[in-house]
Amino acid sequence: MPLVTTKEMFEKSMKEHFAIGAFNVNNMEIIQGIVDAASEENSPVILQASSGAIKYARPNYLKKMVEAAVEETNIPIALHLDHGPDFETCKACVDAGFTSVMIDGSKYDFEENVRLTKQVVDYAHAHGVVVEAELGKLAGIEDDVNVSESDAKYTDPDQAAEFVARTGCDSLAIAIGTSHGAYKFKGEAKLRFDILAKVKEKIPNTPIVLHGASTVIPELVEMCNKYGADIPGAKGVPDEILHEASLSGVSKINVDTDLRLAMTAQIRKVFAEEPSTFDPRKYLTPAREEIRKTVAHKIKDVFGSSNKA
Repeated sequence: MPLVTTKEMFEKSMKEHFAIGAFNVNNMEIIQGIVDAASEENSPVILQASSGAIKYARPNYLKKMVEAAVEETNIPIALHLDHGPDFETCKACVDAGFTSVMIDGSKYDFEENVRLTKQVVDYAHAHGVVVEAELGKLAGIEDDVNVSESDAKYTDPDQAAEFVARTGCDSLAIAIGTSHGAYKFKGEAKLRFDILAKVKEKIPNTPIVLHGASTVIPELVEMCNKYGADIPGAKGVPDEILHEASLSGVSKINVDTDLRLAMTAQIRKVFAEEPSTFDPRKYLTPAREEIRKTVAHKIKDVFGSSNKA
């Protein structure tokens, strides 16, 4: 099965009330772990790369590794640009064969966000590629995204309806309380499901995306810290809240931090327990397996996308 867009995935998710995991990729082991889990669970999956990941892995390497994954499985896989910062980056990814791109104009005022998003939509749609946009600002730090808590703001449902109508974007990332990185909450984790409900009421046919939605799995944080890391007070979005989001109209849930923690935890464990090891295969193999387990858990127990391929 060739790479697909997210169009049919999202139509099915909205109809059957489940979410599709969008997992950030940076190297071969991460891609393999994600796709192995999705194949086992017979789930559609979105492999997404930030501009930072593209710079790190290099565009051709990243695309070829994803193509290799596609050749080994029959599940629907979309290749998505995460947080495209400008038109040029989105255009380059469309031209490189990505099937979905995100233009993140949330740092601009409403009118500039509309203008930039519409520019990307016009180009992408002419090439058969779908577009995700963002309205509202999420706090936190992740790759090229850095927004302070004081600058974060929730999505306005009325603006969301106007934004989608004027831009023609295919899906919309909204801000309802999640944040980027490993330190999402200082107190009790809480999302504004009332805002989500109002957004869905205003734009019922537009797939909704949740960014900054890693659980920051406590066991993985504990394992990292046990073997020498310094990640105190890390706290994410609990599984039960993400599951509620998947049942409440969210079609795409982004996961990056949990994959970083999974890989780092196992690599640190091998280095600590087997200090004589210097063969990368010895520590990247358990890291890949931890990613597989993490993604399988998300698909099966949190997002509800098992057997939805």
